[in-house]
Amino acid sequence: MGTPPDEVVDCLGQRCPLPVIAAARRLVALPVGAVLRVLADDPAAAVDIPAWCRMRGQELVATSTVDGSPAYDIRRVH
Repeated sequence: MGTPPDEVVDCLGQRCPLPVIAAARRLVALPVGAVLRVLADDPAAAVDIPAWCRMRGQELVATSTVDGSPAYDIRRVH
């Protein structure tokens, strides 16, 4: 699947906007260039996480499935 993320935040079972809030809080604690993987199985996350990345100027590197669950890799740009 490529390079492993620098950190993973598990939001499985959480309803949006909780995965986006968790991603925002964790991403600012990581250095610029780091990749955060968000595991989120709420269907709304498929729309909300990419939209949040666009609004905040962060890079959605990849979406994938990890152990049967949706995963979103976000690179901290600034």
